[in-house]
Amino acid sequence: MRVLGSCHCGNIAFTLDWQPEPAEIPARACTCSFCTRHGGVWTACSAGALQVTVRDRDRVSIYEFETKTAQFHICAICGVVPVATSVIDDRLYAVVNVNTFLNVPAEMLRRTPVSFDNEAETERLARRKRGWIGNVAFAD
Repeated sequence: MRVLGSCHCGNIAFTLDWQPEPAEIPARACTCSFCTRHGGVWTACSAGALQVTVRDRDRVSIYEFETKTAQFHICAICGVVPVATSVIDDRLYAVVNVNTFLNVPAEMLRRTPVSFDNEAETERLARRKRGWIGNVAFAD
């Protein structure tokens, strides 16, 4: 399945090649204050490939929490956060925000609240390596 998504103005857009074809898409509604305030409901297909396109890199803000292990790509024009990335062992991993999907029926999304508050950094990075998209490319 080819999943298309973007921020509201289209400055940050992505195509996710979801393999194999999903019957449903897990949607993790993170309960941290950042994700709650920005509508961050994240998903990933570890076997998939993600292509992110940015029209104007000068209009993308990167936000990192205290641990600096993930980068949230925020469009400085419209304020939407379509993608988050993490560099682990010199490899780029990513998740995408289901609230930015353009072509996925809402009934395909299986939303579940999650909290990572008590997760140690080593556990967090290991979880991301297992479950996040590991084939990620950014283009202008």
